[in-house]
Amino acid sequence: MDSVRPIYRQSASRLTVAAHLFGILAFILMLVWLLHYRGGIEYHSDSPDRVFNVHPFLMLCGFIFLVGQAMMAYKTVLSQRVVRKSVHMLLHLIAIVVGVIGICAAFKYHDMIHAEDVYSLHSWIGLATFCLFCLQWVLGFFAFMFPRAAPDTRARMLPWHVFGGRALLYMAICAALTGLMEKATFLNLQHHRESRLINFIGLFVLLYGIFVDLTVGLARYV
Repeated sequence: MDSVRPIYRQSASRLTVAAHLFGILAFILMLVWLLHYRGGIEYHSDSPDRVFNVHPFLMLCGFIFLVGQAMMAYKTVLSQRVVRKSVHMLLHLIAIVVGVIGICAAFKYHDMIHAEDVYSLHSWIGLATFCLFCLQWVLGFFAFMFPRAAPDTRARMLPWHVFGGRALLYMAICAALTGLMEKATFLNLQHHRESRLINFIGLFVLLYGIFVDLTVGLARYV
């Protein structure tokens, strides 16, 4: 096993680079979409569209990019375990704060246009993901950080915590993809340059999540 660890470490390192590449590309294309095609991003704007744009931007930053960074930081960064664990928990906490603002922006947008809340599959998946993510963070904090559970309890919880986190990342990606499809449908963007841009955003978000998951999966053998 020790003889193949350098191979796993090298593969995980390359996958981490690919994950960052896809995450940065998704972030850049999201900015191009919202700033160039959708009029900008502003939570306190009088324009409902500018208020809405806060939602996809912050949800991508928080629940896709930062969550993936938190997972890779714990599994791939060469540092003391307490440091990796602290960074892991802190990035997830920032993701929660950013997510709260992003969700509030969606509700504010609905209020401004007098639309119904929580009616779509996107909103169901998104809110379920957010609630489960908060629960995951609270349980993880008390079990692994402070005051810490007993060793045997932590050992039993760890596999559920790891695989739960990976599942929640994919749930967040499902929410993002359904949200992009929903917005493109509302805007009636068939055979339009903007629709292709949205497709590429969704593709890079999916690839980012896949490569984050592969990195985390391989890192357990390092």
